[in-house]
Amino acid sequence: MSTPSRTPSLLASLLARVQGLAASVHGRHDRSSTLAAVQRAAGMKADLEAVLTALVTDARDAGATWQEVGDVMAISRQAAYQRFGQVIDPRTGRPLEKDVTSGSVERATTVFDLLSTGRPDEVHTLFDDEMKKAMGPTQLGDVWSHILGSVGAFESSGTPTARRSGDFTVVDVPLHFEAGDMVGRVSCHPDGRLAGLFLLDPAASS
Repeated sequence: MSTPSRTPSLLASLLARVQGLAASVHGRHDRSSTLAAVQRAAGMKADLEAVLTALVTDARDAGATWQEVGDVMAISRQAAYQRFGQVIDPRTGRPLEKDVTSGSVERATTVFDLLSTGRPDEVHTLFDDEMKKAMGPTQLGDVWSHILGSVGAFESSGTPTARRSGDFTVVDVPLHFEAGDMVGRVSCHPDGRLAGLFLLDPAASS
């Protein structure tokens, strides 16, 4: 027996919000009322996402593949699955977390800021126990120096991207050097400790 779809109730809630917004923009247009309308519209983003998620669930229950879902949304099947799919963790019986850990992007950016300013010892303090055993501050500094010897002086970092991978959040940071580009990849525990640190060729990082 299939679970009843949540889509009708979610659509009814969204419709009520849209009607409330429409009524507000047809009224006064002073500073206070227009800001209130902006707030209403911004608050509807979560409702729209809930409706979209419910519709994708309906499509999947009806037999649609992730490729078909991705096609109608103009994204890849992997992107569709990462956004809407859910897998049960066999260790716990609970759904795997998909949200990235708060602060992980900032932590990854800090790592490469520290390396680029000659402070591998401070990066080492962020490692988990296994990482600390595997690589000391001197080794970490040597790896960074080797990268500089290959692609020149560090110039800047780009916009990081983050994704969930099992228990970890993986953050990729584009790194721009004088004579080439690299990708810095950091894996973070939920508590912020680093479980992995890699410097990758962009072609090998996807």
